[in-house]
Amino acid sequence: MTKNEMMNLVNRSLFATIGYTDELGRQNVRRVFCVWHKGLGRHLISTNTSSAHVRSLQKNRNACLYFSDDSTFEGLCLFGHFEAHFERKYRELLWNEGDEKYYPKGVEDEDYCILEFIAAGGRFYRYDGKGDLSASEIEEYDKGKEFENGYNAVHVNV
Repeated sequence: MTKNEMMNLVNRSLFATIGYTDELGRQNVRRVFCVWHKGLGRHLISTNTSSAHVRSLQKNRNACLYFSDDSTFEGLCLFGHFEAHFERKYRELLWNEGDEKYYPKGVEDEDYCILEFIAAGGRFYRYDGKGDLSASEIEEYDKGKEFENGYNAVHVNV
């Protein structure tokens, strides 16, 4: 699977699965809406600051982020860590019309934050093989890229 094919998998996905360890040491997963990407190495997720996974990720930032397409039997598991962002520039980037039903105070709602996943490597698979993705390969592929809504690029602007 080439890096462009991996990026296509990420971009056509609406959701990703976060794997993390909670505050009691239990393994957890959360399925999240994840369409903002900066290449293969950085991914943004809007969520509630008060949610259990945010509290856990603020204490133990190590996690993985998994993208898949069951119809084509493709998967990409990235491992790395999360950072929580409360800055307006991140909040505005991911804000959508209608989000006020979840965050009634708007983009400045204290229960609204952006999680950024930063990949340190990964593993991919597809019907024709599997392999590893190193931090240096991700860094090289991501050079010069900015955050963009990959789902819109693949599905809306066609």
